[in-house]
Amino acid sequence: MGKLEILDFIVIGGYFALVFGIAWFVTVKEKSGADSSSYFLGGRNLGWFAIGASLFASNIGSEHLIGLSGAGARGAFPEAQFEILAALILLLLGWVFVPFYIKSGVFTMPEFLEKRYNTGARNYLSLISIISYVLTKISFTIFAGALVFEVLLGIPFWTGAIITVIATGLYTVFGGLKAVIYTDMVQSIIFILGGAAATYFGLQAIGGWDNVMTAIQDNAPDPDTFMSLFRNKEYPWTGVLLGAPILGIWYWCTDQFIVQRVLSAKNIKVAKQGTIFGGALKLLPLFIFVVPGIIAYALSVTEFPDLFTVTNPITGEVKTTSDAALPALILRVMPVGIKGLVVAGFLAALMSSLSSVFNSTSTLFTFDFYQKWRPKASERELVNVGRIATVILVIVGLLWIPFMQKLTEGGGIYKYLQSVQAYISPPIAAAFLLGIFYKKINGKGALAALWTGFVLGIGRLVLEFMSQEGGLMISETSLLGTLVTMNFLHYAIFLFVVSVCIMILVSLSTQKTSKEIDPTLVYQYGEKRKENIFKTKEFVLTMLIVAAVLVMWWVFR
Repeated sequence: MGKLEILDFIVIGGYFALVFGIAWFVTVKEKSGADSSSYFLGGRNLGWFAIGASLFASNIGSEHLIGLSGAGARGAFPEAQFEILAALILLLLGWVFVPFYIKSGVFTMPEFLEKRYNTGARNYLSLISIISYVLTKISFTIFAGALVFEVLLGIPFWTGAIITVIATGLYTVFGGLKAVIYTDMVQSIIFILGGAAATYFGLQAIGGWDNVMTAIQDNAPDPDTFMSLFRNKEYPWTGVLLGAPILGIWYWCTDQFIVQRVLSAKNIKVAKQGTIFGGALKLLPLFIFVVPGIIAYALSVTEFPDLFTVTNPITGEVKTTSDAALPALILRVMPVGIKGLVVAGFLAALMSSLSSVFNSTSTLFTFDFYQKWRPKASERELVNVGRIATVILVIVGLLWIPFMQKLTEGGGIYKYLQSVQAYISPPIAAAFLLGIFYKKINGKGALAALWTGFVLGIGRLVLEFMSQEGGLMISETSLLGTLVTMNFLHYAIFLFVVSVCIMILVSLSTQKTSKEIDPTLVYQYGEKRKENIFKTKEFVLTMLIVAAVLVMWWVFR
């Protein structure tokens, strides 16, 4: 295993100095924590480039660099579909959801649900969002970041986890969303360059793409499907095309973590442009994260048999995991200096994702719980409460990591993330979609569907964990066994259909007792638009992204 040299550490140090310098400037010079609007929504005056770069950077964390490269090394190529589909779903965010969100003037997505339905819907989404952040985003990002420190820097796992939290928390707690977004802009550039460098030097090390394909043909268990986006038993094409978009709508169109960025836009047009730019950037992960994992696999079967072997620097424990693919590739094939840049890219991805979820979590807690409890709280009080909430939730996230380590033994941490999201996202996606497009849906129908979906989703997660531990035996031929063993993407489809049916049935049966709906929160059919969207540059760019996705599907079919 290679190691970092002095020049690499100088490059990494320069990266940290740059990020903290930007965060300091935003915090002190622009006074981003002066009031709640500037702290939580960046003053609502950000441009399309900052929004698009932040959408991309806040989403791409160490879990992507670790998880997607690991997927490439395992032959789980369809995991790249979540990134490709995200490009399309971001277009949906800009064209369909953004106008309703910005016109409503809300700070949070639960607040939007309260305006559309009732307080119960708001409380549900606030609670579920915070829980999901702990179970997935916070703990998952800290876990992946600690693995980066362990593999790349030789720092013990838990020491790396604590360093990760402190380094990121410093500028997030004090700088708010504007500090997060401006540092995201720089960090996105760094880890795009880092991923591209990993691909380039990896290909140089193995002697070109033809040698990669030869290694796959000669050594992969199923070489014909190793690089197929659709032909994979773990990710059936029906689940990818019908189930994955449900997860995508929840994450990209309704989740506070993402939507908070577009809420900070100057206006609807700028927000839409930001989502289009973000969608274009989401076409990159296949080439800068998954492909390096494939190259790492090829090198592991031709040049470096111990490439995926990780040794704990304290205990000496040796483990083999495909999730170490990209860090290991960096240490083996990168030249001095460039290696430091790529490690800085890892840290950039880690910090951008973690800082974003810190800020979003504190926003949810502050506005959806604390402000409702203390409606007369001052601006300064709200900002301070948001900071305290961040610290508390980070501690909870650290406590969840041991359970997550158990669920991800042997690799596949990216699949863990997607499967957990598949169990909580369908009813939320249904509530937003039907709420905007079908005015007869009311609060009672939404709540019934949300809680039914929650019980079915968490029930599946619990039963799956119990069956993995061997303490629960379920016949696969029974109805319960079918639901537990069903592919997680198919289960997402099942949950979405059940949620939609319950929402419609309950709403139609309680129409007489439902409240009047604000017409600006529901799509008005037959409404004439002032602008012909087909002649705008935004529409042309949208079509180019759609065409690019279709080409990628065809090439890697």
